[in-house]
Amino acid sequence: MADEDGQHPTTSAATDQAADDALGYEQARDALLDVVRRLETGGITLEESLALWERGERLAKVCQRRLDGARARLDAALAAEQAEQAERTATDGDQRD
Repeated sequence: MADEDGQHPTTSAATDQAADDALGYEQARDALLDVVRRLETGGITLEESLALWERGERLAKVCQRRLDGARARLDAALAAEQAEQAERTATDGDQRD
């Protein structure tokens, strides 16, 4: 069954999901802020509100994934730096003996 745009709802949702997943953190955050503003402003139908809420949930997940990825990269960089520091310290201790 097609929606009023002539698209199959599942296809449209999958396309929307893929488009949201492709956003960077800042883009997803800005889009999420826009969704929140539109919901707070009101004056839209229940169906439109639900669609916006669903998009907001998707965007929040995208933001969280981007933040989790950034945290993982920072943790890996810090761990590598600590390992390098420990190796230098061990090497310096060996040279003194």
